[in-house]
Amino acid sequence: MLKIGGILVIAIIIIALEVPYLLKDKLKREMWAFSILLIIAIGLSIAMALNVNIPNPIDLISTIFKPFSWFLYDYLLK
Repeated sequence: MLKIGGILVIAIIIIALEVPYLLKDKLKREMWAFSILLIIAIGLSIAMALNVNIPNPIDLISTIFKPFSWFLYDYLLK
């Protein structure tokens, strides 16, 4: 629980430092991007703090391209 609290405190500090600048300069697109990326980062950080198994993106890419790799391997060896 202490880890999650620390993550949230750090996120609040980041928000307090960045959001006033974004609001002052009226950077709406940057504010949306900042918000979405911060929410993703907070979610992943909390999941890691709770020892949740987070899959590696390379596993998905490997699963998608493995049949194509086998096809090319068979085609080139024949």
